[in-house]
Amino acid sequence: MKKIFSLLMAALMVATTLAGCGSKSSGAASTGSGSTSSSVSAFKLGGTAPLTGAAAIYGTAAKNGATIAVDEINALGGKTQFELKYEDDTHDAEKAVNAYNALKDWGMQISLGSVTSKPCEATSALNFQDRIFALTPSASSTAVTQDKDNVFQMCFMDPNQGSASAQYISDKTLGTKVAVIWKNDDVYSKGIHDTFLSKASELGLNVVSDTTFADGNDTDFSVQLSNAQKAGADLVFLPMYYQPASLIFAQANSMGYAPKWFGVDGMDGILTMDGFDKSLAEGVMLLTPFNSDSTDAKTVAFVKAYQEKYGEVPNQFAADAYDCVYAYKQALEAAGCTPDMSASDICSKMIEQFTSMSFDGLTGTGMTWGTNGQVSKSPKGMVIQDGAYVGLD
Repeated sequence: MKKIFSLLMAALMVATTLAGCGSKSSGAASTGSGSTSSSVSAFKLGGTAPLTGAAAIYGTAAKNGATIAVDEINALGGKTQFELKYEDDTHDAEKAVNAYNALKDWGMQISLGSVTSKPCEATSALNFQDRIFALTPSASSTAVTQDKDNVFQMCFMDPNQGSASAQYISDKTLGTKVAVIWKNDDVYSKGIHDTFLSKASELGLNVVSDTTFADGNDTDFSVQLSNAQKAGADLVFLPMYYQPASLIFAQANSMGYAPKWFGVDGMDGILTMDGFDKSLAEGVMLLTPFNSDSTDAKTVAFVKAYQEKYGEVPNQFAADAYDCVYAYKQALEAAGCTPDMSASDICSKMIEQFTSMSFDGLTGTGMTWGTNGQVSKSPKGMVIQDGAYVGLD
């Protein structure tokens, strides 16, 4: 009887040992909505984004761009490897906080922040509190980085977009009478609007109409358009995302109003909007740091990889997220960081690197960051022609 019992125990020990070996040999760890990489010796990189809902085009693009960068870097087999995980925040600040906490529980060491501004204002406060460094691809409000030494932006800050747009319109003499239509309950739109008006006044631009809207009255723009038309505006500035802009273009067309249109980076994505008549956007101008039609080698390779993987042309949000991952790679390697370091130790190293390094990416060359987390890079003037972006300069 004892002999039989001993044999059974031995068999059980062998089975347990084999099961343990099997779990270790799996090699790759699932990263949910991101990419996959070895869970041993990889930096845990997390971000929140609207992967569902009205703003999903931005979140999905950022996730896709970051995923391509991670896949490329991991395929090199170097010392720097990433495990990427995104959580859906549906463009809602409260849900973004929950998503951030899920990433923190997962073990996030470095962060891509949140994709849109209001959610990122909420999560950046947690990044600061927890000493987890964040580099957001596209959350552009000033509150995202304000009084936070470890939260940085790859995108232009809202005030910079407003002043740069006014400067560009003035320098190119694009309009003699300017109208502005903006969204007053959106920090992105309001931030650009306010600095645009300030810069326009400084430059002597003639702003003849300044009208606004909010959630709940964002489907009928007849009042705003009539005001601009009656004031004789020959250029309309739209500091907003592409969804309301698409309705404005359609309604202006139906009333026979055909001014020049000038937008901001949130307009990027309108050409891939389901059901949108691209001809309505013909001639629309905007400032953006990325042009998918560029012939430089980096952009051509990125666009090719993106189209092959996702079946569409990448927008600026995808390019900014791609740049975020490569900027992290450069900073981590320069600082000598290793995946066994704590998030707070990595955070200190990232602050040192990002305030002293220069970075070349898809969205700019010679990019630098100030201690306020804001990036310095030059925007490009673009115009939509025949359903594609074409450089103005």
